[in-house]
Amino acid sequence: MTPAQLRQSIRRGEHRGNTSGFAPGHVQCNIVILPAAVAGDFLRFCQANPKPCPLIASSDTPGDAALPLLGDIDIRTDLPGYRIFREGKLSEERQDIVELWRDDLVTFALGCSFSFEEALLADGLEVRNITEQVNVPMYRTNIDCRSAGPFAGKMVVSMRPFRAADAIRAVQICTRFPSVHGAPVHLGDPALIGIDAIGKPDFGDPVSIAADELPVFWACGVTPQVALERAALPFAITHSPGCMLVTDLRNSQLAML
Repeated sequence: MTPAQLRQSIRRGEHRGNTSGFAPGHVQCNIVILPAAVAGDFLRFCQANPKPCPLIASSDTPGDAALPLLGDIDIRTDLPGYRIFREGKLSEERQDIVELWRDDLVTFALGCSFSFEEALLADGLEVRNITEQVNVPMYRTNIDCRSAGPFAGKMVVSMRPFRAADAIRAVQICTRFPSVHGAPVHLGDPALIGIDAIGKPDFGDPVSIAADELPVFWACGVTPQVALERAALPFAITHSPGCMLVTDLRNSQLAML
């Protein structure tokens, strides 16, 4: 299916669950939806932390459910799953947010690792979470994000293991895609960034790491969800894990070289 066909299927309630592997070649986005009163602060948080929060698009005006830069989109219905946060805590998950929509809500679409994983695969590198058919492992770290208004906290990272030569190649490839997290933020000893148990991720699933492989860590789009929890906003909405907004934008359009 094309991205538009997939969004129509989601809008009709026919497609639910993970969007990984669908509409190959096209950008998928993490979504954060906030009241306009704090949207300026969140924008500054994204600008101050572009690796975990790479901003691709946002609403033109509060209450606007469209994102014309990314396609014919109704953000209230075009994700397979939504998470609703109240007072910073996950309160429910929904298949659409039509009944919750308000005139003061602002949508932010952030780059997703699905795009750079596709570039790694195209270069012949193995992506372990895809090989093992699990969600990528993600970890809380001791790396501070720059704060903006109520938004602050530690960076969350995702991990993919590679042999040393492949890790170097992965850095080279991902450097071309700053809009989807860019180059890794760390490789090697996980303890140096505050990760004590590599086999027990805070989010996602563990993957196997061979004796001759290095864990390679990328800034992760879960970071803004952690910042939302810390901000304890009365109301906010995000995508459910793996249930991304599939856009008409091509991954190649994000490449710098």
